[in-house]
Amino acid sequence: MLRHQFDLTWGLFEYHLDRLTPDDFLWEPAPVSWTVRPAADGTWLPDWADTEPDPVPVPTVGWLTWHIGWWWSVALDHIQGRPPRDRTDLTWPGDGPAAVTWLRSLRASWLTALDDLDPTHLAATAPFPWPNDPQYTVSDMIAWVNAELMKNVAEIGQLRLLRAQRP
Repeated sequence: MLRHQFDLTWGLFEYHLDRLTPDDFLWEPAPVSWTVRPAADGTWLPDWADTEPDPVPVPTVGWLTWHIGWWWSVALDHIQGRPPRDRTDLTWPGDGPAAVTWLRSLRASWLTALDDLDPTHLAATAPFPWPNDPQYTVSDMIAWVNAELMKNVAEIGQLRLLRAQRP
């Protein structure tokens, strides 16, 4: 069921990924927005605050693609038994097409990790996104990835549709 749910969500995402234009990624839909910005060293860094600002910024497609790349990379680290990377270790690829390639690569890595996962490991305590809370299992983490992806896909789709309607 989790794999079917993931495939359904990814299919909806492909609909939007195929239609995004390079200009969609950095379009700021509101006066208070979070985006990705080039740093002095040429890397692209996301806007961030450790406590949620008020008002809550509206993310750009670029920021959302970085966000997906961040949490999915860390979920992959955990499910594959690697030390998880810090949020600051993951930068945005630098343009929309590169971000799409990155996300498709993460999808391929995720599917491989799921295929390689020992079924007995599904009941183990999930290391992410709930730090070793015994009430959550690896199955819960996989379901969380599906839910987080579905939420981010809906946000990206809505932003793409809104921008497409602008004069």
